[in-house]
Amino acid sequence: MSNLRNVYLILFSLYWAQGLPVGFMTHALPVILRAQGVSLAHIGGFGLLMLPWSIKIFWAPLVDKFGHQKLGHYRSWIIPTQLLTIFVLIALSFIPIESLNQPVYLLAFFVVLLSMNLIGATQDIATDGLAVNILKNEQQQWGNTFQVIGSRLGFIVGGGAILWALDWLNWQMTFLVLAGLVALNTLPILLTKEPQHKSKLQQNNKIQFEWANVKAYLSYFTQTPLLISWLIVLVTFKVADGLSGPLLKPLMVDMGLSFSQIGIYVTMLGACAALVGAGIAGLSLKFISRTNALLSFSILKVFSLSAYAYLAYLFEAKIQISRWLIYSVNALEDMVSSMLLVVMLTLVMQYSRKDFAGTDFTFQVAIMATVSGALYSLSGVLGDILGYKIYLCIICLIALITIMPIIKWSKLNKSSS
Repeated sequence: MSNLRNVYLILFSLYWAQGLPVGFMTHALPVILRAQGVSLAHIGGFGLLMLPWSIKIFWAPLVDKFGHQKLGHYRSWIIPTQLLTIFVLIALSFIPIESLNQPVYLLAFFVVLLSMNLIGATQDIATDGLAVNILKNEQQQWGNTFQVIGSRLGFIVGGGAILWALDWLNWQMTFLVLAGLVALNTLPILLTKEPQHKSKLQQNNKIQFEWANVKAYLSYFTQTPLLISWLIVLVTFKVADGLSGPLLKPLMVDMGLSFSQIGIYVTMLGACAALVGAGIAGLSLKFISRTNALLSFSILKVFSLSAYAYLAYLFEAKIQISRWLIYSVNALEDMVSSMLLVVMLTLVMQYSRKDFAGTDFTFQVAIMATVSGALYSLSGVLGDILGYKIYLCIICLIALITIMPIIKWSKLNKSSS
């Protein structure tokens, strides 16, 4: 992996493969459910499918500790999880979509999707650990840029193209195509060797769960005021995303957009805007500090959510809304979110120790995913009660408040440097 281009290609392909099924669950599934008349509360409940991404910290140390040295420590996790994802996607293709209103099929659908998230979360731990170990400090922003580009491309196909394809391809063929794309993105890691993994976790062959060990691990993130403030940033960073998650795609359905329109002009165009945002963020980190980038992009996030609140106002006031205004607002929000994600993941990587690469990275991402997932599951209920306009205005105010921890952290970061 000495060739830097190969490194970026591997990260790009793995996160693309990871983004395909996640894109379906986060972008396409809410649209499909809303079109079938499912309430915001129940759509929010499907956030439980993302639970493995929140709790993956519990098996992240196993991924860091155990691995086949000849095959490559992280490759020995990545390759099997990729193959399992292909198998699950093929299994999904045999569940008839027209039968999802029957409890047996709905339960089977839920279990298969949950297992796919469990596999994807494990692949993510290994891929994150691989990235932390092979990327030098000056390469991290570009590594994370390719990560975001890859995952967003997965969202384009898994979340956008699948909605468009469902209008002219059958359910089974659509998922078989997704399985083929995951297989294609497995080739780069299959054809590349991994450098020897160095982990302190490997030095002790016994794994014993003790609260003392948990406290010792967590002490790293609480040993200085700077790290404590960073921990608070992690907790608050995804609050606005979690609250707005169950609202945005259903709002599109309620405004009268078709599957094809949402698939092409909302999800796919939005993901393309996210790719542009990832590139802008990667370039900007060459000229401004990571601290200033996080603060600036967080402010932009408030403005992008405010644009959604404006759309909700027009919708509830029954004022005619231009389709391209809807598409533009969505593209702006996706672009800003992508810019924020590149910066945030770069900082997460910065705060990950080499000896505990997968665990540290996973722990930080799990904090954000847990907060976002918990709020996602509850937010749909509030959306049903308050309506789009009032609730999105409240979310904008909350997003503004969550900038305060970033300001405090940035001051401590500057004083310590």
